[in-house]
Amino acid sequence: AGPAGTDPPTAAALLRIAQVFNNDYDNGNFGAVYDRWDARSQAIIPRAEYLRRHALCAPATHSVAQVEGATRGHGGAWLVSYRIDSSSLVDTWFYAGHRWVFDIALSNPGAARNYRLPFARYAAAVGCTTH
Repeated sequence: AGPAGTDPPTAAALLRIAQVFNNDYDNGNFGAVYDRWDARSQAIIPRAEYLRRHALCAPATHSVAQVEGATRGHGGAWLVSYRIDSSSLVDTWFYAGHRWVFDIALSNPGAARNYRLPFARYAAAVGCTTH
């Protein structure tokens, strides 16, 4: 189901959704990525600003993320493991409001910190020189 719909509360559904989420990021579909963020993550940066920053400072993603598994964590969290090239990474997801949602603060605290910065400092932090 899409962002406006509901998702099955299963690990299999989470794995599919997490792979689509990573594919969307890898392919520059940042609106769909943001729409999968949980409310706490969306409170860090407005959607329009997130999209603007990614338009001006596109991440250099030439790799493809491959989701490998999902395990139940603590406090309702689900930990989704994935691989980019030879790096193993873990994202934190929650099932809330009948949807699987991504938590940027738990998954990538550095990115969450950078999104809170004014644009010029954000651009410097991420190595963007196009501003």
